Formats: sequence, C-alpha cells, structure tokens
Amino acid sequence: MLMDKTNISNIRREYISGQLRHTDLTNHPIQLFSVWLHQAYFSKIPDPTAMCLATVDHTGQPYQRVVLLKNFTNKEMIFYTNLSSRKAMHLANNPKVSLCFLWNVIDRQVIITGSVNKLPEKEVLKHFYTRPKNNQISAWVSNQSKVISSKDLLENKFLEFKKNHLHKKVPFPEFWGGYKININSMEFWQGGTHRLHDRFIYQRYKHTWRIYRLSP
Repeated sequence: MLMDKTNISNIRREYISGQLRHTDLTNHPIQLFSVWLHQAYFSKIPDPTAMCLATVDHTGQPYQRVVLLKNFTNKEMIFYTNLSSRKAMHLANNPKVSLCFLWNVIDRQVIITGSVNKLPEKEVLKHFYTRPKNNQISAWVSNQSKVISSKDLLENKFLEFKKNHLHKKVPFPEFWGGYKININSMEFWQGGTHRLHDRFIYQRYKHTWRIYRLSP
C-alpha cells in the first residue's frame, strides 16, 4: 500500500539526544569529528563512515552520491573511486566539493566543504589490496557510471573474471584512484527540541580555525 502523499508534511519528530555547547568544542574540528564518529560507530549506526559527496558538472548542475570515508587527517578526508566515473569527471573540471555525514540515530550531522587533490598511486595501490578480493574484481568489471544493457551482463563478467583469477592476484587497475579533500570548513549540527538546533562552524583562517555559532 502506497503512503498517502498528503500525510508526508506531517512526518516529524523531536530531537532529544542532547545538546552541543561551546564548552564541548575542541580547538581543532577533526578532534570533535573523531569523537562524534567514534560515538556514531558505537551507537550501532549502519555505515557510520558513509558520507554524501556533492560535486558539480561543467554546466553547474550539482550531483550527490554516498561514498565511504576511508581515512582522515588533521587537514584531509580521503575516499577512493573509479577515475572514469561521473564524480571523477566532475572533479577534473571543478575540484570544489561538499560532504555530509548524517547520523540520525544520535541526531547529528557534520557538513564539510573543501577541494580535492588526487592521491599518489603508491597510496592508492596500498589501499586497493586491503579490499576484499571480490571488491577488487568488481572494480575491474564495473565501468562505473556508464550505461549497461542488463545486470546479467555485469554478473557474468564478474564470474568470468573471478574464475580466471581464482588462484591469482587481481592486477591493479590503473583507472582506480583516490582523492584527499582539503578541508576549508566543518559544521557540526546537533538536533534540538522545538527545532532549536545547535550549530557550530569551524572556518579555516590561515593556519588556525575560527569558530562561530549559527542560528538554526
């Protein structure tokens, strides 16, 4: 039975998980992000490292998709992808991106802006061989973002490749790469009762961070 679309506007809940006070903030946003990610993981949130990545194509059309965070440093967020994918084409034209982590079980979001640089092949190679072998194979058989005639074609290619490499190492695909997102800002959002949410944004200023509270 389909949901009555007239009732969609009535879907809401109160956010009661907690508050974010100025005294809870850290000097560096990555320190707070690390704490929140840790808490998201132990809250049993599915895919706590999932982040919505927004890019813009050559016409100015924004696109979004969910990718997995694979590492982070004091200045960077790191993810991997097919270098012939749609997102990679966008990044070649416009390196500016936005990320959003949504941890709704604990009523939190983190929004990040920045620009990307490609990771060196040595680092990408090292990561590629930490992936499960089936995932390594899928990187070869999926021409990411391209039109395919059927799922059967993709699955048959996967099975054939797997059979041919049953006792062999999967070769490293030169079209597989990674990106580091150089962080310019990080906003921390904690849901509040009566929609009085707590929002703090860290903005990079030279070699330091400036912190501002934002109105919800």
